[in-house]
Amino acid sequence: MDRVSSFDEPLKKLLGGATAKVMAEHLDLHTVGDLLHHYPRRYEERGKLTALADLPLDEHVTVVAQVADARILMFNNGRGKRLEVTLTDGSGRLQLVFFGHGVHKPHKELLPGRQAMFAGKVSVFNRKMQLAHPTYQLLDVSDADEATEAVDAFAGRLLPIYPACKQLDSWRIAKAVDAVLPSARDAVDPLPASLREGRGFTPLPEALLKVHRPQTKADIEDAKARLKWDEAFVLQVALARRRYADTQLPAAARRPVADGLLDAFDAKLPFTLTEGQEKVSKEIFDDLATEHPMHRLLQGEVGSGKTMVALRAMLAVVDAGGQAAMLAPTEVLAQQHHRSITEMLGELAEGGMLGGSEQGTKVVLLTGSMGTAARRQALLDLVTGEAGIVIGTHALIEDKVQFHDLGLVVVDEQHRFGVEQRDALRSKGKQPPHLLVMTATPIPRTVAMTVFGDLETSVLDQLPAGRSPIASHVVPAKDKPHFLARAWDRVREEVENGHQAYVVCPRIGDDAEEAEGKGGKKAKAKKAAPEEDGDKRPPLAVLEIADELRKRPLAGLTVEVLHGRMHPDEKDDVMRRFAAGDVDVLVATTVIEVGVNVPNATAMVIMDADRFGVSQLHQLRGRVGRGSAPGLCLLVSEAHEASPARARLSAVAATLDGFELSRIDLEQRREGDVLGQAQSGVRSSLRMLTVIDDEEVIAAAREEAVAIVAADPELEHLPELRTVLAALLDKEREEYLDKG
Repeated sequence: MDRVSSFDEPLKKLLGGATAKVMAEHLDLHTVGDLLHHYPRRYEERGKLTALADLPLDEHVTVVAQVADARILMFNNGRGKRLEVTLTDGSGRLQLVFFGHGVHKPHKELLPGRQAMFAGKVSVFNRKMQLAHPTYQLLDVSDADEATEAVDAFAGRLLPIYPACKQLDSWRIAKAVDAVLPSARDAVDPLPASLREGRGFTPLPEALLKVHRPQTKADIEDAKARLKWDEAFVLQVALARRRYADTQLPAAARRPVADGLLDAFDAKLPFTLTEGQEKVSKEIFDDLATEHPMHRLLQGEVGSGKTMVALRAMLAVVDAGGQAAMLAPTEVLAQQHHRSITEMLGELAEGGMLGGSEQGTKVVLLTGSMGTAARRQALLDLVTGEAGIVIGTHALIEDKVQFHDLGLVVVDEQHRFGVEQRDALRSKGKQPPHLLVMTATPIPRTVAMTVFGDLETSVLDQLPAGRSPIASHVVPAKDKPHFLARAWDRVREEVENGHQAYVVCPRIGDDAEEAEGKGGKKAKAKKAAPEEDGDKRPPLAVLEIADELRKRPLAGLTVEVLHGRMHPDEKDDVMRRFAAGDVDVLVATTVIEVGVNVPNATAMVIMDADRFGVSQLHQLRGRVGRGSAPGLCLLVSEAHEASPARARLSAVAATLDGFELSRIDLEQRREGDVLGQAQSGVRSSLRMLTVIDDEEVIAAAREEAVAIVAADPELEHLPELRTVLAALLDKEREEYLDKG
């Protein structure tokens, strides 16, 4: 067997079909290598038994304890029997119960004084904690000679507790690991020898042995340091190679032209750009001037002026003879961008039209719901080059859409846009176009290095002059109903002062549930707060809340609704009237989360705010305070004061710093959700590394990876690293990184 193939060996060969099937179906473990990389979650010490006094209700637990007594009780007039076993560990007592035919084996084995590991779900019966039908493994031996040996072997030993599932307990996984552990010596070490020795890392086979069967706590630390580094390093090498390959692609350099469209636009701006906008624009223009494609991520707080920076980049490309496309995740947002960009450009957006500027260009909108004639005209403007700028949804990437010379693609809100779509658009250019990805979701540095590791990053962290502060407060609707009444009074006061307000709900409502809901917004909103999802009432709905507001607290005001199930023309009409000030209060789903810009809207009430994630709340709040009047955001929640959901809302209310919030969000959700489905290839390779805690490891690994790839792009001198990369980058991951 060669060195790699022992890791590729299917588990069913070593473990038998039934165990291998459960591992594949419930734990996604298929090969020896998969199981060796299924690391223990924690370790139990024999001397330090799990405190029975602190067991969490309704959770699957593993405890190590001693049998205090065991007795069989009859019930149902002697027809039924149950075995009750009492465990003790010095901190508390726990009852086990076995019924029917299941009592015989434990009755023989669980004798007073025996010690064992037990696993099951904690429930309460007659006000006592209990485990019903737990699985267990004895930790002592009946034969006296063997007992001394077993105790010695077991004394001080660290028992690995593995991430398990209902169908397979931790110690069964431990037994399976024992069966494959000899293969650890065949592990291919991805680290170049100089790097491994320079950083004093344990060799990989030894690290795998230490992580699964540590003798001491120092063994665990050694193993973790090594295994974390491997994960970070292999991933960063893959990303560094991706970036290197991009620098080898040809692209047309697009250099700004003097006295062109960009200069004309800058000359009519009524304000000066912030220092941050100037700096980021320079980074972008430098990239556009090179002959390989720009791949840049532009992060900026809500309202930091990203659209202005992107528009100037698009104008520079049009000046240089190319076309620019801006991709938005929804039609509402595409229409909003089209409207604000044509307004910003004025006569410069009327190229070729009567009254248009000589330097002007045409700005066209392309969405799926356009009428045939308008669509045909837009397609014609693109293929002839008449339109320098096109704004649209994924309709832009359909096969029918042809460009004259696509030079720049701007993707708004990348996390809502599939990598395949981004790739399809890139293939529209004669050569790969330059790419600018914008997001208003602040991303912690480590996540940017991991998820967007193939993009260079620019950050806009200053707000333009004239933006107002936003006051945020949590409204505890259940504990203090009069607070909610006061919230509606505040909305009315804002309207009476000539302003407008948003009310956001997690759901659309009515029984034709739920175009936005199925796997979309509703699912997202629910998922944000797992700890409150018990038998809770359904989330509040736009249509119901709008009706209530019209009847009672906001009677007499113009209240309109906006949600994803409306016809696009209807949506556009409502947004136009809201922007024009004809609508006082807009009750909406999260369709308003991104890009909607109405400076006169000063108040926002978010109903069932605990149903949304931290970054989503931050995005929503960014819709108010966009003008000169201060903004107000009220987070309405029925969550209990001590609940994690309320803690999350208090964090949002306490700071306007999106980067601080993204960190809180990441700490609460861990990185699984952050890397998300689109990044599944990367996610599945992170077992030991946590993106939030291991910033230094990721940064150092990135530095080493960049140096190695610069010196040897094909890794010709590092065959082991090449082998491990090939295993990491199976088809799906390879595609993800290619498109990422």
